[in-house]
Amino acid sequence: MLRIVTDGAADILPEWAQEYGIETIPVNILFGEKSYLQGVELDNEGFYKLVDESKRIPKTSQPSPHQFVEFYRKIAQKGDTILSIHITAKLSGTYASAVSAAEELKGEFNVIPVDSAVGSLGIGLMCREARRMERAGKSVDEIVNYVEGIKSKVLVILTLDTLEYAKMSGRVGTMQAALASVLNVKPIAVLKEGVLNMAEKVRTRKGALDRVIAMAKEEFGDQPVFLAVVHARDPKSGEALLEQAKSHFNHKETMISELSISIAANLGPGTVGLILYPAE
Repeated sequence: MLRIVTDGAADILPEWAQEYGIETIPVNILFGEKSYLQGVELDNEGFYKLVDESKRIPKTSQPSPHQFVEFYRKIAQKGDTILSIHITAKLSGTYASAVSAAEELKGEFNVIPVDSAVGSLGIGLMCREARRMERAGKSVDEIVNYVEGIKSKVLVILTLDTLEYAKMSGRVGTMQAALASVLNVKPIAVLKEGVLNMAEKVRTRKGALDRVIAMAKEEFGDQPVFLAVVHARDPKSGEALLEQAKSHFNHKETMISELSISIAANLGPGTVGLILYPAE
C-alpha cells in the first residue's frame, strides 16, 4: 500500500487528509521551556494568542529522525511504501530527518523522502496529485518522477503586512524592519526552487497585492493552473485576493487556506499571497 506523508509546514485543505489519505507529521513549536506539537497541542489561533501575550516568536524545530521512525510505524504496515514529501530542505532540516529515518527503517518499509522545494499548499497539492495518480493506476516510480519534475514549476509568492515577525524570528535585520515600518513598505517574498527571497518592496498594501498578481502572471501567462491563496490570520484579505486573481489566470480550480504556524511564525499575521501550481 502507498502511504503519503507530509509535515506541518505543508498546508492541506481540511477534507484532503481523509479524502486522499494524507498523513501529517507535526512540527515542534518551542515557547521558552515548553514544547508543543503543531496541530495536536497547539492550533493556529492558540499560537497567535501566545505570541500576543508573550511578545516573542516561538522557535520551530523539525521532527527528529526518531519522531519520523515512530510516526511511520504508527501509520504504516510492514512492506508498505511511504512517499514522504517535505518542505524545502533549504529552509528546514525536516527532509534530512526523513532521510535518516528511511535509512533506519530499510527492510521494514520502503520510505521515499522527497524535498518538495516549496512549502504550504504547494506541498499539499503535490500530495493530492500523487494520490490521484496512484488511483489512476500509475506506478510509484511514475509518481516520484512527476513530483520531482513539477517542483521547480510551483510558485509561492507572498506579501507581508509587517516585518515585525520576520525581525523577531531573525529572518530580517532590525534596521530593515524599522525602515519598512517607518515608510509603511510592504515586502514581497518569493519561494521558488527551494529558496525564499525578499523580491521587492512596495509602498502600499494594495500596490503589493496588485504586484503579487502581476509577478505571478509574468511567470504563468495563460498556462492552466491550480490557483491557491494562503493567508495568515487574515481571511478577508485572502478572499479579496482570490476574487481579484481569478480574472487574471487560466485556473482549473481555486482554493484558499490559512498558512501553517511554522511559516506564519516567520512572516506574521496579515501575510497573504498566491500559490500557482501547473494543472498538467
